Amino acid sequence: MARQVTAARGSHLAARRAATIVALALAVLVSSGAQRFSARLQVDKIFAEWDSRQSPGCAVALYKDGRILYERGYGMADLEHDVAIAPDTVFYVGSVSKQFTAFAAALAIQKGLLAADDSIRKHLPELPAYADAITVRHLVHHTSGLRDFYTLLSIAGRRQDALFDNPSILRLAARQKALNFAPGEDYLYSNTGYTLLAMVVGRAAKMPFGAFAETHIFKPLGMTSTFFGDDASRVIRGRAYGYTWSAKGEPRIDTPAGERVGAGGLFTTVRDLRRWDENFYSAAVGGKALVGEVQKTGTLASGKPLTYAWGLEIGQYRGVPIVEHGGSLGGYRAHLIRFPDLHFSVAALCNVSSITLAPLVREVSDVAIANRFTEPKPAAGQRGANAGRGGQPNPSSTPAAGDSTSPAELSGVYVSDEIQATFTIAAKGGQLLVQRDEDAEPIATQPAAGGQFRVRNMTIRFTRGPNGRVDALLVDAGRVRDIRFDRK
Repeated sequence: MARQVTAARGSHLAARRAATIVALALAVLVSSGAQRFSARLQVDKIFAEWDSRQSPGCAVALYKDGRILYERGYGMADLEHDVAIAPDTVFYVGSVSKQFTAFAAALAIQKGLLAADDSIRKHLPELPAYADAITVRHLVHHTSGLRDFYTLLSIAGRRQDALFDNPSILRLAARQKALNFAPGEDYLYSNTGYTLLAMVVGRAAKMPFGAFAETHIFKPLGMTSTFFGDDASRVIRGRAYGYTWSAKGEPRIDTPAGERVGAGGLFTTVRDLRRWDENFYSAAVGGKALVGEVQKTGTLASGKPLTYAWGLEIGQYRGVPIVEHGGSLGGYRAHLIRFPDLHFSVAALCNVSSITLAPLVREVSDVAIANRFTEPKPAAGQRGANAGRGGQPNPSSTPAAGDSTSPAELSGVYVSDEIQATFTIAAKGGQLLVQRDEDAEPIATQPAAGGQFRVRNMTIRFTRGPNGRVDALLVDAGRVRDIRFDRK
């Protein structure tokens, strides 16, 4: 009987312990669920504007300690077929690609296929002599002086997809007669540089760049939905199409086509980006030394340090270190921000051109890790709207024709062999007009200081030859400086 009572008591105590454990577990689940729900509501509110079946939108994911803390899609991936955005939706990510290109270059260096201080002409002999002094390291840190191909297309008045693939960009670079500055002397963001960097890696590895990245990055990390889009005919299941808004507030397709990779070209998902982000802690691919190296910022020849590392912007937000980069092309916008000391990151991939992501991913961070910041929130307009874009125009020392030059004296046809474009300058009613090959109508210019003229996103100034006659015009357009058009 005593044994039965003892057994009963033991059974009762065991049941009470089990009930207590279950109750505690439920309490933890309820508590953590409440926390997740609270964060979800606040994050959802940030992206509420695009959370509609009539709007393109975003996929957003928060990563903490290597796991997905929260993920969700807002809006539509394909408005024509009524397909909603989900965490596994595939997006084009623009310049977020650059960190993968730079990492691939670092792996190629680690494997002894090339060196950071190689002249790029060792691998790209098609380039003219100006490239002798440009090294792989200059390409990585945007200190090469190479003119940006998107800006060159803009100057010529052509579409951004006019250069379809990497060989066409190499041919454009080979036609240039000068650089923006001597390699290493300045920083100026260059998509041309990163396109050529991908070509250098591919040639050094004797395989297509996309295949190199697939073999050495994507497969080892299990990034099954990630690839460089070097084949425009490839079927991309689960793709989000890019959109922009018309003047009437209606969505219009804005999905770029092309086979350019290096500066952009990457397709991925917010779920795959978690695997990439975690490699900066685990170093499963590349090892600790390489992962540390790619987060080191560049330095100018003068010794001035930069904030740009290997395809990554290094900085701080509210007193906490961050590593980030944004990207955009057509209707696509993307941003990945990491707080390495907190093992926390936010990824946002979008298919609507009107969204500015850098401030939004900071707002998400404000919600998710609010108690970890050491400084107050900045004003709404100061949350990093231009993060990851890099490069501002510098004034040129090339002399202008002068304020006293009349518009009639500047009239004529000016030709650039470097971008195979023609500017026709005409005077009408005392005003200077510019017409490019691709323009339907002449564009009116606005006078500026020093005899210069502003038109669209360009500054034009005229130069005189030894005989005093106006012989050329020079164009500055941000990431292109002093490209010359000779007067015919």
